[in-house]
Amino acid sequence: MKIYLDACCLNRPFDDQSQARIRVESEIIIFILSRIYEKEWEWIGSEILELELEQTPNVEKRERLILSASRSDTSVKIEQIENIRSHELEKFGFHSFDALHIACAESGKADIFLTTDDKLLKLATRSSNKLKVTVANPLTWLLEEQVTWNASIQ
Repeated sequence: MKIYLDACCLNRPFDDQSQARIRVESEIIIFILSRIYEKEWEWIGSEILELELEQTPNVEKRERLILSASRSDTSVKIEQIENIRSHELEKFGFHSFDALHIACAESGKADIFLTTDDKLLKLATRSSNKLKVTVANPLTWLLEEQVTWNASIQ
């Protein structure tokens, strides 16, 4: 399983944990990262992810995020094909960073692009037939993945 995590996912454990949704998504992301670190899943990172994380204002948080991202199995560089694809995606309404994330996930042949950004999720759902990667919320995806996995062993 090749997984692309956007900056929202990596930031989620640092968000205010007083809301139940944020707390649960944080735990799910930590679980997903543990599976990646145990080499059960492959993490597709990207140059745009690294650039976005470098803009984190809090120095300690930025250092932790960059260290975490450095553990990705693959990092997709932004080259001409990713730039062309991101411009196509922008025409569908995706913001430039989101479009580059999706373009990199597609180039890295990710099976799933995970984000906690509701606006991105909504637009990706509406545009799913135009994308070469499935975009999902980590919690929703993991629950669906477990159902599929359980069905396959029965």
